[in-house]
Amino acid sequence: MQFQQLTYFLAVAETRHFTRAAEVSRVAQPSLSKQIRNLEEELGAPLFSRARGNITLTPAGEVLLPLAQRIVTDVETARREVQELAGMRRGRVRLGATPSLCGGLLADALAGFHGRFPGVELQVQESGSRDLIRALGKGELDLALIILPLQSNDPAFVTTPILRENLVVVSAADDPSLRDRTSMRITELRDQPLVMFRRGYDVREATLHACRAAGFEPRLAVEGGEMDAVLRFVEAGLGIAVVPSMVLKNRPGLRGTPLVRPRLLRTIALAHRKDVDPSHAAKAFRHHLMTYLTHLTRDELAGDLEVIAPLGA
Repeated sequence: MQFQQLTYFLAVAETRHFTRAAEVSRVAQPSLSKQIRNLEEELGAPLFSRARGNITLTPAGEVLLPLAQRIVTDVETARREVQELAGMRRGRVRLGATPSLCGGLLADALAGFHGRFPGVELQVQESGSRDLIRALGKGELDLALIILPLQSNDPAFVTTPILRENLVVVSAADDPSLRDRTSMRITELRDQPLVMFRRGYDVREATLHACRAAGFEPRLAVEGGEMDAVLRFVEAGLGIAVVPSMVLKNRPGLRGTPLVRPRLLRTIALAHRKDVDPSHAAKAFRHHLMTYLTHLTRDELAGDLEVIAPLGA
């Protein structure tokens, strides 16, 4: 049994068509068909039913499918691991992050990592924490920057808290009602028009929970936006919003006012699957990120951000 035969088998199983499978595999269709026949002869059973041009898996093919997928995946993982060991000249990091993190600290962190390891492919998925955890569980991500606590404490994941951040009330920089304020209480949001994120945003849930705990339902001026839209709506004077402090960097049209009594905090964690050891490239990015965060909090945003994990975590 040859590795190439398994990749051809998987291509046919996915496309259910020999010609399309050959195109995907970048091989002549007769060569692909011959390799599939050789594999069937070696295994002593047909893998595909070819009745009336309909390509379906036989019982033997159904048995082979998950085994072939695992073998091909393991070979690809081994290839990447060896390449990464050879001086990190190649590799891949698949990273998930929430929109506020993508728009805040992550861009500079990725730029620094890319400068050190230009041969490592970077793939970023932007979504809410719950969606990222699902993608991590499916093997679509190597690491995910998520907001704690998770909706469910799934033992399949390792979550390392790395950063604690203040949530602040953001308003237009020229808003006269908040221009001179140095802090605000949650109760003072009662009569303010709020610009609210779409469902699924961690900040939305934190804001609603804090308001209801203080005994009132917030008045929403606009709701349903993504991070950039919410900030732009506030800038245009539609209302105020509760946001992570880091998203205000390089936004001169906005002003952040700290929340007190109670302070609203969020904890950012780096998550990976417990049953899969992160690749060398992923481990290198994790160390680079922690170094970057340490310098960032010291030099730029020490009042709003606090690193809560050791550098080697």
